[in-house]
Amino acid sequence: MKKILLILCAILFHSISYAQIDFNKNGKKDVYEDAKANIEDRVRDLISQMTVEEKTCQLATLYGSGRVLKDALPTPEWQHQIWKDGIGNIDEEHNGVGKFKSEFAFPYSKHIETIHTIQKWFIENTRLGIPVDFTNEGIRGLCHDRATSFPAQCGQGATWDKQLICQIGAIEGKEAMALGYTNIYSPILDIVQDPRWGRAEEVYGEDPYLVGQLGRQMILGLQKQGVAATIKHFAVYSVPVGGRDGGTRTDPHVAPREMKTLYLEPFRVAVAEAHPMGVMSSYNDYDGVPVTGSAYFLTDILRHQWGFDGYVTTDSRALEFIYEKHKVAADMEDAVAMAVNAGVNIRTDFSIPEDFLHPLRQAIKDGKISMEMLDQRVAEVLRVKFRLGLFDNPYRGDASQVHTAAAQALSLQAALESIVLLKNENQMLPLSKSLKSVAVIGPNAKEVEGLLSRYGPANAPLMTVYDGIKAMLPGAMVGYEKGCNIIGPHFPEDEILPFPADSAEQNMLQAAVDLAKKSAVTILVLGGSEKTVREDRSRTSLDLPVVQERLLEAVYATGKPVVLVLLDGRAATINFAQRNIPAIIHGWFPGEFGGKAIASVLFGEYNPGGKLAVTFPKSVGQIPYAFPFKPGSEASSKTSVWGALYPFGFGLSYTTFGYSDLKVTPAQQGPEGNVTVSCKVKNTGAVKGDEVVQLYIHDAISSVITYTQVLRGFERITLAPGEEKEVSFELGKHELGLWDINDHFTVEPGKFEIMVGSSSKDIRLRGSVEIVSK
Repeated sequence: MKKILLILCAILFHSISYAQIDFNKNGKKDVYEDAKANIEDRVRDLISQMTVEEKTCQLATLYGSGRVLKDALPTPEWQHQIWKDGIGNIDEEHNGVGKFKSEFAFPYSKHIETIHTIQKWFIENTRLGIPVDFTNEGIRGLCHDRATSFPAQCGQGATWDKQLICQIGAIEGKEAMALGYTNIYSPILDIVQDPRWGRAEEVYGEDPYLVGQLGRQMILGLQKQGVAATIKHFAVYSVPVGGRDGGTRTDPHVAPREMKTLYLEPFRVAVAEAHPMGVMSSYNDYDGVPVTGSAYFLTDILRHQWGFDGYVTTDSRALEFIYEKHKVAADMEDAVAMAVNAGVNIRTDFSIPEDFLHPLRQAIKDGKISMEMLDQRVAEVLRVKFRLGLFDNPYRGDASQVHTAAAQALSLQAALESIVLLKNENQMLPLSKSLKSVAVIGPNAKEVEGLLSRYGPANAPLMTVYDGIKAMLPGAMVGYEKGCNIIGPHFPEDEILPFPADSAEQNMLQAAVDLAKKSAVTILVLGGSEKTVREDRSRTSLDLPVVQERLLEAVYATGKPVVLVLLDGRAATINFAQRNIPAIIHGWFPGEFGGKAIASVLFGEYNPGGKLAVTFPKSVGQIPYAFPFKPGSEASSKTSVWGALYPFGFGLSYTTFGYSDLKVTPAQQGPEGNVTVSCKVKNTGAVKGDEVVQLYIHDAISSVITYTQVLRGFERITLAPGEEKEVSFELGKHELGLWDINDHFTVEPGKFEIMVGSSSKDIRLRGSVEIVSK
């Protein structure tokens, strides 16, 4: 009891000491130092005391990890650096990425101590003591050495599980808070309408409704833990020309109505309903205007229309591109003025802050940025810092809250839910655990490094598919052969020209074939890795790399049973596999427990219930080919392949589900009213399973052309054999509305078709509702 009292006293003293910090060292409690004062009063009081140098420093990022900030810890030289007047945020400081690797990132307690030391320097050695906002990435788990590794966002999207995504956000937020980070760059709310794009693996899917709803939950989960969520990449970022990444990111060919309906909608949902404290501006343009220099996007839409009240940070080099690439500013000074006046608060780049701060200060001197505008932008940054409680509790940390048993259990659950069963001919799966010999073949069977991301946890203890299968079958002979590398020596040129297999490839392939021949079943683990899909890894083909396709066909030719497991971050044109391989599952990039999850599905310990969040085309020549579709987009042709290899929302199960009793109430409704859609779903098979119930609607007659069906509701449910549940959805203005002929968002009178089913192509129930003028 005495020990508990001592701990409580220590905690109480620690919290009181935070509230009593004299940030400006003047011997009294100023308004901005008073935790009980109104935030707006605190912001005004602090700005009134700031010099131009101090204000401008709040608009800059100092990139850490030894990449820009070279010192691991504060040095006497810091008193002569530009951040002697403070800094807006420090990004990725000692997270395990960069020069120092794990030295100050792990163990967690050392990282916490290091972050405290840096924060203490800014509080005690700058005139006003403004705390730093420590930012970090977090799109497949917190980007920190040995934090909990979750499936990539492409896998999270395949779960269609809103509650799960919120829980992932909560774990990331808790680990961020525990490690001293206060602002997480997550989630990515772009939609992937072109699967050639390298960052396809980083997004939830291709549909704006699905992405918006999952992103909303991620934000809520993160921010409930007391950290800021910074959503990205705003806006119209994910359609680079021809699916190509990097330097081609200019002029997305998207019409204004399509932009609002598809590309902006997930961001609108996020801002209006989840209220993230951060937005990252993208480095593309729209209709010839760089987004990072666009008041239309960053002020009119973001702040005035949607009510955003946080701060905008730029994607790396987005501000510099205004004059370097886009050529709409003469120099850095003009680019800075354009960005700040448009709505940018903090410039982020992998270069020294002086590159931004000197032109910013010159732009102020030259009258290109008014003092009123400067104060407004600084206030927007400080407001977030006060909301985060940085002035009341700047020293955070609890090493016991990182990579906990509960976090690991959730990672496993997420991996299980992300798996999509694409084919199961003659119920080949699940496999029997009594198998005596299994061949595990393929470049992703034992892969670790290539399945981890620069934007996720470093050094994650990833369980491979081979390890998962071996653990599942302790009494069997589980053999392994790599068979080939992820890509061949002539990649990507071998996609357009024939190159014979060299001796090394032939030897690897032959060893794999020999193993397959003497095994009862082969589990072939193919797909992508960091070598084929990530930022700046766009492709010109969606086929498996040539060396993998050769391996697939050779193993199939043995005549022995084959199961294909794909680990990848994008849709793939696996036409040979779909025609010839009896069982196929997709695991995306499943995180640290991927191997266990894959094995659990293969051998029946878990019934897969994931659904595709992207359309799989049959040929790259069909692109653009993504859900939702306009009338005629899926028409048949005598001169080209048509239709999807696997449609949006598709995914099989080891059980079956029956749908019944559709109800749409009321049958008539006014434009401002809500409509309830409900139905019953029953597990009509023999095993427990998950079903994702999907609601689609179609506006029958409208003032502008609409999509043949749009997703407007989804719910993942678990049913025991024979169990039945009722599922209901609400349709309101944003579900029924459109941008009409006059560019007004409205619900038009008329008939709306209601479709409920197991995928966009597997509609089980149909009904309608009529919207009438009142």
